[in-house]
Amino acid sequence: MADFDVVVLGSGPGGQKAAIAAAKLGKNVAIVEKRHMIGGVCINTGTIPSKTLREAVLYLTGLNQRELYGASYRVKEEITVADLGMRTQHVIGREIQVIRSQLARNKVAVLQGTGRFLDAHTIGVVHEEGKETKVTAEKIVIATGTSPARPASVEFDDRTVIDSDAILHLDRVPETLVVVGAGVIGIEYASMFAALGTKVTVIERRERMLEFCDLEIVEALKYHLRDLAVTFRFGENVAAVERRPGGALTLLESGKKIPADCVMYSAGRQGKTAELCLEAAGLTADDRGRISVDGDYATEVPHIYAVGDVIGFPALAATSMEQGRLAAQHACGEPVGDMDDLPPIGIYTIPEISFVGKSEDELTRDKVPFEVGISRYRELARGQIIGDSYGMLKLLVSPEDRRLLGVHVFGTGATELVHIGQTVMGCGGTVDYLVNAVFNYPTLAESYKVAALDAMNKMRVVARLTAGM
Repeated sequence: MADFDVVVLGSGPGGQKAAIAAAKLGKNVAIVEKRHMIGGVCINTGTIPSKTLREAVLYLTGLNQRELYGASYRVKEEITVADLGMRTQHVIGREIQVIRSQLARNKVAVLQGTGRFLDAHTIGVVHEEGKETKVTAEKIVIATGTSPARPASVEFDDRTVIDSDAILHLDRVPETLVVVGAGVIGIEYASMFAALGTKVTVIERRERMLEFCDLEIVEALKYHLRDLAVTFRFGENVAAVERRPGGALTLLESGKKIPADCVMYSAGRQGKTAELCLEAAGLTADDRGRISVDGDYATEVPHIYAVGDVIGFPALAATSMEQGRLAAQHACGEPVGDMDDLPPIGIYTIPEISFVGKSEDELTRDKVPFEVGISRYRELARGQIIGDSYGMLKLLVSPEDRRLLGVHVFGTGATELVHIGQTVMGCGGTVDYLVNAVFNYPTLAESYKVAALDAMNKMRVVARLTAGM
């Protein structure tokens, strides 16, 4: 007899949901996690702290109110790291309590320590004091997540040359900051520090940022960030970073030298599998530490599953939660539906971006005809009330069957608003539904009706011209 029906390695979004789903199905479940990391990277150093930091930045700088009260409007003149950290620590503390309570309520045993495979059914849990406990399990779910990738050529000191984990522990708000890498994490932090008044330079070896996003929306974000004094260096590679007494000097291959108080590397993330002793279970990971799985999140060893960032794309907290739930159900022999293939993407820049479905570039590449409907926040009463004149919502509509092909939002509340479009798409709805629906007034959600009417009017003109041929 095994000690547990299911043992989950890691308590981040994927692991936590896997453990609770298995417990709800009446299984005897344990979760392995280090004492100070309940909730995983998501709660402690990743999603939750960075989004809370963003909220603190928006509130304390008064950035969103400046359109209404003038460019000099601020809630607090001197914003310190302590101001930002106070809100972050409060939220982290509350979230950890919620997770502990959920695990306890569902009778999930929490085994404190670092887990590693001793064989395909046995996990060794190494405690902080070095003692190892062995536990056996019928089924095992790997949900160990990722850590920031650190290029070997870079000397990190967690003060001057840092990664996205260490940025939360800076002792002061830097006056100048270099961000290497214009991926989601890099751009989110670049926009936050720019809002705080830091002079930010973003260096990206590719010719554009956020390539998976709608080009028009990325251009709008870039314009907005330039307005906050962000400098972009695209098509540039970092040759070296030299630490100096007063900061760091970033040397580019093109010969440019960029001085800054601090350099943040955002060079992707690495799967946390090095300490798992995967080979003892008959498993392997790729060069980025990722584990491959099938459609049910089972690895090549059928009773071992893997979910979340450790399996790679899309590596979102939201999709990880769903993967954890589905893997646990499959492991427990419960019928499983497929994950909805329309997950929204949310990017918490300032202003935020969110989208669901296809982009214009993808549809054009696949030769799928579409019509565009656009609504701008400045034309909505709610946009004027909240002082957001730059926000926009874009609908991509099929002229053939009038279904929504994609929804792209930029501006205040984008990550909330996108779910209306997601729901219409998921239920196979058409643009007609949005044209005929009544939305509360004044709201930002009303932008769906405005954009739907815009698309409908354009399709009507094409139909009229076609009929007159």
